[in-house]
Formats: sequence, C-alpha cells, structure tokens
Amino acid sequence: MKHFKTLLFAAVLFIGATSFTSAQSKVAHINKQELIKAMPAYSQAQAEIEKLRQTYQTTFQSSLKELDVKLKQYDAEAETQTEQTNMERMNEVEGIKQSLGEYQQQAQKDLQEKEFNLLKPIVEKADNAIKAVAKAQGIQYVVDSAMLIVADGKDLMAEVKKELGM
Repeated sequence: MKHFKTLLFAAVLFIGATSFTSAQSKVAHINKQELIKAMPAYSQAQAEIEKLRQTYQTTFQSSLKELDVKLKQYDAEAETQTEQTNMERMNEVEGIKQSLGEYQQQAQKDLQEKEFNLLKPIVEKADNAIKAVAKAQGIQYVVDSAMLIVADGKDLMAEVKKELGM
C-alpha cells in the first residue's frame, strides 16, 4: 500500500509537471518603434508634419522681424514723441509679444494634434499586423523589445514586415 501511494504521488507529480510545461505561454518580442519608423506611411507623415512645422516657423520668424523693425522705429522716434505716445507704443509692443507667444503655443498644439492624427492609423496598422502574425504563430504574448534587457525569445520583426508588405 505504501508503495502504491509513492507510485501515485510520483504519477501526480509527473502529470503536473507535464501539464505545467505544456501550459507555458509562447512569448515573442518586437521593437514596435523601429517597425513604425520603417513603414513608408511614417516617412510620409513625418514629411507632412515637417512641412507644417516649417510653415509655422516661417510665419513666426516673419512676425518677429516685423516686431524688431517696429521696435527700432519706436526707439528711434522715442525722443520726439510724447510720453503718452511712447507708453501706447510700449503697450502695443507688449501686446504683439503676447500674441506671438500665443501663436507659438497654438502652433505647437496644432503640430501635436496633426502628428497624433497622422500617426494613429500607422500605429493601428502595425498593431494589427503584430496581432495577425502572433495569432498565426500561436504566440500568446508579444513584448516591446525596446524596453527589454534580454530578449532571447522569438523576434517577430521580419514576419510583421512581411505581413505589412515591406
């Protein structure tokens, strides 16, 4: 009877160990940022964002030049103007500076919004390709390798690029 219990205990341990090893999850990794940057749509989006950034920058620089010209003019004419006129001009200049600051903040906000709107479908396409490859290979977890210190698991980059037609 004691021998039977030992044999039964050994069988339970064997079955448990076998179940545990077969129940382990398949894990793979991919550098998602690298994948997104390699996509052709990403380059197009970056070009569009840079074009918009240049437009805002040109407008801002032009306004700064106009302000600088106005400041030089007001400084040159300050001696010949009344104190009230000089105060009004100073207030005008401060108002222009404030407007330029607001313009710069709005431009930054617009750029961030444009970047988000352009990159969102690209990221979604990458995510869908990663999920499709993982599902096809029976992989249960995909980890972003940009944050990993050791990545001995399967790298899905080549398969996902193939899925995306790259």
